Amino acid sequence: MPAMNADSRTSPAESLAPPSLADSSLAAPPAGGAEAGRALAVVGVNHALHDGYADLIYVLLPVWQAEFGLGYVALALLRSLYVGALAGLQMPAAALARRLGLRTVLVLGTFVGAAGYALAGASGGLVVLCLALALSGAGSSTQHPLASAVIARAYGEAARGPLGTYNVAGDLGKAALPPLVGFVLAYAGWRPVLWLVAGLGAMVGLGVAVLLPREPAAREAARGAAQATARVDSSRSAQKKSGFGLLVAIGMLDNAARPAFLVYLPFLLQAKGAALATVGVGFALVAVGGALGKAAFGRLGARFGVTRSVILTEVGTAAAILAVVALPLAPAIAVLPLLGLLLNGTSSVLYGTVPELAPGGRVERAFAIFYTCTLGGSALATPLLYGPLGDALGPGRATMAAAVTALAVVPLMLALAPRLAPREGGPG
Repeated sequence: MPAMNADSRTSPAESLAPPSLADSSLAAPPAGGAEAGRALAVVGVNHALHDGYADLIYVLLPVWQAEFGLGYVALALLRSLYVGALAGLQMPAAALARRLGLRTVLVLGTFVGAAGYALAGASGGLVVLCLALALSGAGSSTQHPLASAVIARAYGEAARGPLGTYNVAGDLGKAALPPLVGFVLAYAGWRPVLWLVAGLGAMVGLGVAVLLPREPAAREAARGAAQATARVDSSRSAQKKSGFGLLVAIGMLDNAARPAFLVYLPFLLQAKGAALATVGVGFALVAVGGALGKAAFGRLGARFGVTRSVILTEVGTAAAILAVVALPLAPAIAVLPLLGLLLNGTSSVLYGTVPELAPGGRVERAFAIFYTCTLGGSALATPLLYGPLGDALGPGRATMAAAVTALAVVPLMLALAPRLAPREGGPG
């Protein structure tokens, strides 16, 4: 790591200028262990809430289909209103954090996400429900890029493992909230249940406001100096930019395969004879497997190589999806944890690679672009491609498109491999 001493190249004005949020660098010295651990715990709980909010929609789709008489395209559009707002506002969220502060934007986002579900619970018709889902997605847009940057700052070059832990926390939320709501829906209407979900979000927002550590000014200044050094290496920056573009394309395909399968999972299980509570259990099994996958592959990617890890998870995902479509209910349920492990395992490998390929070391901006593109592609592909396939071919055949999408990652990953460092591209 280059020494960061003051010299004649740095003017007094430059040394006093506050660093931009979008211009942080992994070369910044990591935070102390206790402070970094507390930051990881706080953003992890926040991630669990927001990811639980996102997957809760899948459990509610059959309820809304029965109440509003919706087809598969309309159901896919409901989910895409949430994910589209989440994806499209990531860059504005990073820009807003430069003006209001990272902590403030994270807290406001959590309160807005909770308010969206409160409005959904108070909705009397489909139009208000659509507005409520878009509002909740807008609130959730704050946490992915900003929380990921908090971890990258706190842990520096050792951030790959903690980023995997952060992603695991999201899957714990997916494993807890959707099945809990699925069970409660058997005894209560969906509107009161959403008010309870909104109250949970308000509590988490308060926790973020109180517990998230503030970043010391000294570390901010050091990061600004490191960023100035990073800009000098233009050739390396160009190489990173090329690799980062491929990484984003891989993330878009990987993130599209997941909702392409999950949108149809409740209908696949119901066609095999599953009750609504069993559907909730199915989502919990996928989420538990996903949490294990993110925890395992976040570290396996560093040990065995990004290329081999991604190819393994994508090929395995395609095979497991086809198995769930073909098998009867009990064996299909048994496959779901393995499917979740493979379906979500890729994401930790990809997220952990974002800071290393971030052009110019601009980590927050790189995360914002990555999440915007991957989630935005998912939001568009679900209603425009996978929804019409469901109406035309039925849930079973449409789900097979998710397997094809996963396999499409393989050639792109092979193209990215030469742009990764040897320890990232593969062993040896």
